[in-house]
Amino acid sequence: MTKQPKRALKASPAVQDSAPAPDAEGGKLTKAQLIEQVGAQASLTKVHSAGVVNTMLELLVEALTQGKTTSLPELGTFSVKETAARTGRNPHTGESMQIAAGRKVAFKVAPALKKSL
Repeated sequence: MTKQPKRALKASPAVQDSAPAPDAEGGKLTKAQLIEQVGAQASLTKVHSAGVVNTMLELLVEALTQGKTTSLPELGTFSVKETAARTGRNPHTGESMQIAAGRKVAFKVAPALKKSL
């Protein structure tokens, strides 16, 4: 097997401007479709591109579980926010209940992406 030269992972302007193809999922990009597109853009096999996507997602989840903020410059910033304990209501019965303090993932859209939407 010959080694392929490394290519930048940026999509060409023609690819960035095109609308996603409609599918049975209502325009949603699935993980399988993402893996296929990464493979096509980076000239990787499906197995290699699946490894890349899965590794990236595992690293993102690991960083968030450790409480780290993760920034992806052209996408946005993922961070962990603490939520305070509070009193809520059961929507079915209207009864008051205590909701424990916890953590949630927050996402802030990058200015470049926000501008392009």
